[in-house]
Amino acid sequence: MFRLLVLLCVLVPAVAQTRLLVSAVDVRTSRPIKNLKASEVIVTDDKTNLPVVELKPASGPADVMLLLDTGLAGPMVQPLAYDLIDQLNDPEQMSLVGYADSAELIEDFTASKDHLKQAVAKVRYGNQPQVLDALAAAIGDGFEHATYRRVILLLTAGYEGRSGTRERAVVKLARNGGVSIFPIYVMGVKRGLFEDLARQTGGATFDLKAMARDATGQPAARIFDVVRNPYMVTLRGTAELSERMKIQARRPGKTFLSALPVE
Repeated sequence: MFRLLVLLCVLVPAVAQTRLLVSAVDVRTSRPIKNLKASEVIVTDDKTNLPVVELKPASGPADVMLLLDTGLAGPMVQPLAYDLIDQLNDPEQMSLVGYADSAELIEDFTASKDHLKQAVAKVRYGNQPQVLDALAAAIGDGFEHATYRRVILLLTAGYEGRSGTRERAVVKLARNGGVSIFPIYVMGVKRGLFEDLARQTGGATFDLKAMARDATGQPAARIFDVVRNPYMVTLRGTAELSERMKIQARRPGKTFLSALPVE
C-alpha cells in the first residue's frame, strides 16, 4: 500500500501555484493589517480572477535602502530620515542613497545607526529630483549582497522631474530583483505614481501630512511595522502577472494592498 502511494505521488504532477509577497495596510491608520484572511483577498489580472489557496504571515527583517530626496525641496524630509534610521533592529542593515538629477551611494549597507546619521547630516541639496531614474539605478546596483526582504524606502518631498526611465521599466526591474518600493512623501503631486509603484511591487505609500494628523504620531515606527509584516499569498495556477494585476481586500474600512510576485 505504501509503495502504491509513493508511486501515485510520483505520477501525479504537483498543482501549479504562484506566490505573492503582499503588503496590507489600513489606510486610515497607516498600520499593517495583521488579521487578514485568505477568504478576504481578491486577486485579478486583466479581469481574470486568480483564486487564493493560502495566506500566511511572512513577517521578518529587511535589508533597507533609504533613497533620500536631495533635490531643492529635500530638506523637508531630512528629519524623518533620522527617525527611520532609529528603527533598525538586529540583524537588519540599511544603505543611504541620495538622488536629485542622479543617484549617489552615500553609505553602503551597515547596521551602524551612527554612520548612517552622519551620512545624512553631510547631504547637500539642490537640482531637480528625478525619481524614476533614481529608482532604476538603485534597484539595478543596490542589493547585490542583500540577505533579507529587499526594500526601498523612497523618502521624497513628492516631486518628480523629467526622468528618462518609464514607470513600467522601474516596475519590471523591481519585480525581477525582488525589490519592494515604499514611497514616503510630503506633497501629493505624484501620489498616483507612488501608489502604482508600491502596488505593483509589494510596497505601500505613506502620506506624511495625513500621518501628522493622526494623534498617535510615530510615522517611522508605523512605516517599519508595515515593512516587517507582509503576507505570503499562494494562488492556484502559474501566471506571469501583468501591470493590470489588482489585489484587494473584501473587508470594512479603506485598505491598500500590493503584491510582488515571488519566484
